[in-house]
Amino acid sequence: MNQKQFLALLGFAFVIAWLSFNFGYALLCLLGAGLFYGAGAFLQGELDLGEVQDRLRGSGSGSPSPYAPPPPPRAGARVR
Repeated sequence: MNQKQFLALLGFAFVIAWLSFNFGYALLCLLGAGLFYGAGAFLQGELDLGEVQDRLRGSGSGSPSPYAPPPPPRAGARVR
């Protein structure tokens, strides 16, 4: 089964859950599946929670962000 077929099956299962229960319960099923997927990725070592936390905070292991502007020059500093 390739990725497209799996995603199609997942979409079908979501719509079936939506029709069988209601939209709120279908979203809870989707949220639960995502949480268990994340737990499985963590247990297999594919997910580093420290890295995720650094990305959410915007600080990547103590180095400045590549999107941050450079610091302003010091007062009285000469440029050579």
